[in-house]
Amino acid sequence: MGKPVFAGMTSPSEGAWTIARARLMLRDRVAIGGAEIAGNRIVRLWDGDERPSGAIDFDGDFLLPGLIELHTDNLEKHLLPRAGVSWPALPAMLAHDAQLLAAGITTVLDAMALGDLEEDGGRIDTLRNALAALDDAREHHLLRCDHYLHLRCELSWPGLLALAEPLVARGDLRLLSLMDHTPGQRQYHDVRQYRTYYSRSGITWSDEEFVAVLEERREQQLQHRDLQLAGVLELARRHGVLVASHDDTDVAHVDEAVAVGARICEFPTTLAAAHAARERGLSIVAGASNLVRGGSHAGNVAAIALARTGCLDILSSDYMPTSLLQGAFILHEQAGWTLPEAIASVTATPAAVLGFADRGQLAEGWRADLLRVRMHRTQPVVRAAWVAGVQRL
Repeated sequence: MGKPVFAGMTSPSEGAWTIARARLMLRDRVAIGGAEIAGNRIVRLWDGDERPSGAIDFDGDFLLPGLIELHTDNLEKHLLPRAGVSWPALPAMLAHDAQLLAAGITTVLDAMALGDLEEDGGRIDTLRNALAALDDAREHHLLRCDHYLHLRCELSWPGLLALAEPLVARGDLRLLSLMDHTPGQRQYHDVRQYRTYYSRSGITWSDEEFVAVLEERREQQLQHRDLQLAGVLELARRHGVLVASHDDTDVAHVDEAVAVGARICEFPTTLAAAHAARERGLSIVAGASNLVRGGSHAGNVAAIALARTGCLDILSSDYMPTSLLQGAFILHEQAGWTLPEAIASVTATPAAVLGFADRGQLAEGWRADLLRVRMHRTQPVVRAAWVAGVQRL
């Protein structure tokens, strides 16, 4: 009989089921072995070729902890599938949920935008409908993944605080991010990117109109940003919510993030900002989509450069769920990370940063959020998924 990986149960539990001949993705190594699950927990792990009667034979496939996603706006693609087209919120939520699980994501923070500098009112209605659909789907046990909220606070948008205050009190909120998409800075330091982004949504400006828009947005920032930043931080403090900065471009941005108590630096746009975040002890999030594409679609720093210089802790799929697992394997193949280190960037590390003490690792006593992953050449393929011990895929 194989040797247990950790001290724990050594005989089958009532109602338990087992996995055998798997490549176990442990925190410090990959081991051939198996697992026993009872209820929603892993109760035993072992090295070796032990094959209990009735075990699921993984035939050498990986057994991974379920992936944890802290920032995805994938839901918006289902709610607004084309410019000018709104989709009913509940089926959009269910399609989003199914797509996440197929990508191996078992715990997700749905990133909801609070405000848009070019808002016409439609996006706020979409937000309210999405939250109602999330609550409805959760209440009736329609979801496969474990869903939480991440509110993306657009600091220069005038209606932010009125919208944010009731939402920050929600029990499923895990993260607030501080965003400022004023053209001329951060993600839109090149204002042409701003114009291009909104053109995809059907907004077009003549050259003269765009100059006026730039001036209006800068005035709007001066009027609202600092006041609303203080308000958001007070809400975060009052409700004990984790805060992240977003699209930091220079050292001053990082210094402000540290000063206001942010603990996460999301998607730094330059290597200088990422180095500053590392020196100041922030957890650094980079885009897995950036890794898969081989660079940023917006001309920002490449995620592989962050990984190779020690300035990356967590991957986020952002707009493409399937990039999360593939991105972790790219960290191993191209950035020199060990495979357990790379997988931790999408499991154990985000779990720890977000305060999930029960998931993100293959360990006895931990929640049985599990993936069966087969390699097709260099492409990881999710073959099955369990959430809290129940097979969902």
